[in-house]
Amino acid sequence: MAHSIDDVARAAGVSTATVSRALRGLPNVSESTRERVRTAAIRLGYVASPSAASLASGRTRTIGLLTPWINHWFFSNVIEGAERALRAEGFDALLHSFEVSRRMPRLRVDPDVLRRRVDGILVVGLPLDESEVQSLVSLGRPMIFIGSGVPGQVTVRLDDLATARTATEHLIGLGHRRIGHIGGAPDDVTPFSPPVFRRQGWIAALEAAGFPVEPALEVHGHFDVDGGRESMHLLLRQVPDLTAVFAASDEMAMGAILAARDLGLRVPEDLSVVGIDGHDLGVLVGLTTMSQPAFEEGANAARLLLQMIAGAPVPEDVVYTTQLVMRSSTAPPHARVRGVTELLPN
Repeated sequence: MAHSIDDVARAAGVSTATVSRALRGLPNVSESTRERVRTAAIRLGYVASPSAASLASGRTRTIGLLTPWINHWFFSNVIEGAERALRAEGFDALLHSFEVSRRMPRLRVDPDVLRRRVDGILVVGLPLDESEVQSLVSLGRPMIFIGSGVPGQVTVRLDDLATARTATEHLIGLGHRRIGHIGGAPDDVTPFSPPVFRRQGWIAALEAAGFPVEPALEVHGHFDVDGGRESMHLLLRQVPDLTAVFAASDEMAMGAILAARDLGLRVPEDLSVVGIDGHDLGVLVGLTTMSQPAFEEGANAARLLLQMIAGAPVPEDVVYTTQLVMRSSTAPPHARVRGVTELLPN
């Protein structure tokens, strides 16, 4: 028969509150009382439950984790990194996903699902409006954003602008002049978000090289393979002489490669493709990419959040860089003339 804290209190002749304080080593309990409580607990085989300890301390040892997706490469890697770092410190993750869909508006974040259930909050790549951010702030719990930044909140992110500019400059350096861009959703214009910065990096690289930035060069792939495939078909209809494309994620870049195959185009002979992420499957299609340490970003964000919970100061903006990984999806441009491929002069 399992004994409860009430049994220990009766055996030691004290209140349940005193039992809790004595077993957790808190002050204002005499050594004689503490020893009496410990002896009674050992004799009865009582072990305090984590939930009871949490209620007594006001801590849940649980972190709320908000994300739009769990099945996309970046999000799954960030979540895994955060969860492992939390588990190593005895914390659990309470996951809430809010799918961002092309077909329907996403559910708004309800802070009540987290109230009194978490010690802190991690927001992974979920674009929130100001009222949603303020509703989370009102919970009074430390919070960190991963990927998409919010002014005034701690953020762990990529240098998205520099990453996009480097990716586009890689294509320019190969001799490409007609370079398209596959971005996220057309309504994702939130300041400090990765799609906005990645678009700005693409534009900055083209303008620095003296190339015009035409509206037809930009399409939206919604950060998935199907979206990348559909948008690449559209892009090639709009710009038939396109020779290269920079996709704002590897999954959209893989979709672009599928679209090229649909149309009988060869990668990289007829179309060069570069993405961002370092997706595990990128090597299978020879995808050139700007690789980011998503697992490390999630783990570091979790550790920083635990420091905030403990009252320690943390930097407000933690920025990661990326590394260009060159594979076989990018090469100098070729002309497509009546089915004959010819190398274009640089």
